Amino acid sequence: MNDLPCRKTFSDTLFVKAKTDPSIIVLTTDARFSAAVDNFAEKLPQQFIDVGIAEQNAIGIAAGLSKAGKKPFVFMPACFLTARCVDQIKVDVVYSKANVKLIGVSGGVSYGPLGYTHHAVNDIAIMRTFPGMTVILPADPSQTKAIAEKMVEYEGPAYIRMGRNPVPIVYEGEANFEVGKANILMDGSDVTIIGTGETTYHCLEAGKKLKKHGISAEVIDMSTIKPLDEKTLLKTSKKNGRVIVVEEHTIHGGLGSAIAEFLIQNNPVPVKFISLPDEFPISGSQPQIFEYYGLTCEKIVQKTLDFLERFRN
Repeated sequence: MNDLPCRKTFSDTLFVKAKTDPSIIVLTTDARFSAAVDNFAEKLPQQFIDVGIAEQNAIGIAAGLSKAGKKPFVFMPACFLTARCVDQIKVDVVYSKANVKLIGVSGGVSYGPLGYTHHAVNDIAIMRTFPGMTVILPADPSQTKAIAEKMVEYEGPAYIRMGRNPVPIVYEGEANFEVGKANILMDGSDVTIIGTGETTYHCLEAGKKLKKHGISAEVIDMSTIKPLDEKTLLKTSKKNGRVIVVEEHTIHGGLGSAIAEFLIQNNPVPVKFISLPDEFPISGSQPQIFEYYGLTCEKIVQKTLDFLERFRN
């Protein structure tokens, strides 16, 4: 089990880049330790701004810095970043075409015991509706490192959501990452299972276990939700004819919705969503919440078997 959270990997990677690139500026909102950016405060204070508990101000300052030629990265809990700052993101960042990177830490249900106020499970729905906004969820630390390096040079607004806790390894060695490009983790011919962020590991393990049931599953890591990798999606849906989407997000507006919107217009096939229902999610540890809503390997296996039984070729 890996013991490094993705938020720490992202910060450490950015810190290395920032030592030789003074245009990189990190902003946070009294969350330097939660966001794991205390290294910037201690060793690169001239490239670090803590605005306190003033989330909207952080976005406005970042947008201004980008217009002055800087590369601002705003770190804050995903629940506050995508809810309190919607107007500033809409106007100051998106409409102004500001080159701001929005780093949502402790996303999904990783603040689990703190309850609904701290869950960020509708953030994808919000962010992907903004024109020009790139939306990315890393699966593990290796991919997080690749994403952080890419984001330093990537032009335009982007939202990168990651969790709070260490996550299992998906990519042994260096991960490949291109904006808008999905990675096929396992080839298969019976069904396609698509994960994003921290559900990707569970999808991969489910794909392995389904082999014991005689099921050949294609497992895909859709790390970029926007822009969606339509080419890969079209190819796999035509080949397998049935698609399952697993995400740490409400059923409304997330990756599942993005995929369904594309497929219904280009290759209508049965699609199953394994996500959070339209209700206030329970409180508890992240593993407990994953188990409760069926986002774990064993539950994905059973739901896949049920889905295939319902939609036989």
